[in-house]
Amino acid sequence: MVTGEKRYRDFSDFLNLHFDCKVQKISLHAGFTCPNRDGSIGVGGCTYCNNQTFSPDYCHTGKSITSQLEEGIAFFARKYPEMHYLAYFQAYTNTYGELAVLKQKYEEALSHPGVVGIIVGTRPDCMPDGLLEYFADLSRHTFVLVEYGVESTCDETLRRVNRGHDFAASVDAICRTAEMGIAVGAHMILGLPGENREMILSHADKMSRLPLDTIKLHQLQLILHTRMAAEYKSNPNDFHLYDVDEYIDLAIDFAERLSPHIAIERFVSQSPAELLIAPNWGIKNYEFTARLLTRYLARKIVHRSLSRLNSGFVISVSPFARILYPVVRNYNTDIC
Repeated sequence: MVTGEKRYRDFSDFLNLHFDCKVQKISLHAGFTCPNRDGSIGVGGCTYCNNQTFSPDYCHTGKSITSQLEEGIAFFARKYPEMHYLAYFQAYTNTYGELAVLKQKYEEALSHPGVVGIIVGTRPDCMPDGLLEYFADLSRHTFVLVEYGVESTCDETLRRVNRGHDFAASVDAICRTAEMGIAVGAHMILGLPGENREMILSHADKMSRLPLDTIKLHQLQLILHTRMAAEYKSNPNDFHLYDVDEYIDLAIDFAERLSPHIAIERFVSQSPAELLIAPNWGIKNYEFTARLLTRYLARKIVHRSLSRLNSGFVISVSPFARILYPVVRNYNTDIC
């Protein structure tokens, strides 16, 4: 719900529509690869991708789905004994394989007594109709969310990062999934090379026209052992790496242009320190979100004050807003 200090729907709001209990995602590595790596679509993968950044320590291909779930659940159960879990097929392309093999993986996860649903991360060019029909049937008796790596709505950017598909493929996959009655999400990377601020914000407009339930935002991070890291070393001027305050303003603007019906799962991602080249903000995800919400509140105070001013009222902007939202300091002191 968009209320008070929070002017966007978050993932908790979305989950509350589906569950009357607390749920936590458990990331899984199901042993899949990616068609953009094995030659089916391309080779080398996306230029920014090092899949090690997505996987917790317990999440390795040498372990069964059940083993990974049990280790992940054990980590959370100590603090949250009443928690239920969503099996999150996260690493690589989790719809890339024979249908029988895919079903066996998903159903192994769903057979665990603590698991109440699955989330499947994949590429928009890797969703055959037969698998969508399976997910549609599955979603009639358990929770299913399919997340597509869209990353950008700009085809030039997608080519530059060797994504292997265009934006039309994302539109097609998202629409086909929603038409089958399956919850659908998207991932976007804000700050890819070649995209300026207005281009990034235009992604929100385009994504808002799609039947999405959730969206997950990632700031561009340069990761060791990626082609993009080598590109940055050779041509750093081709990249704009946002500092934390600049990115907070960008994320707020993105959220305000995004349809309020789409839940924002998160605004940032956090890569392992030993793999991260830049930007290194030195804050945790929850600290970032707290700072963003504070900035949101300050904006709300300013917008409300300016609205009254434009209506002919004499107003004053509070010192609280001046501190939290520095742009207020630029207004004429006779007004503020």
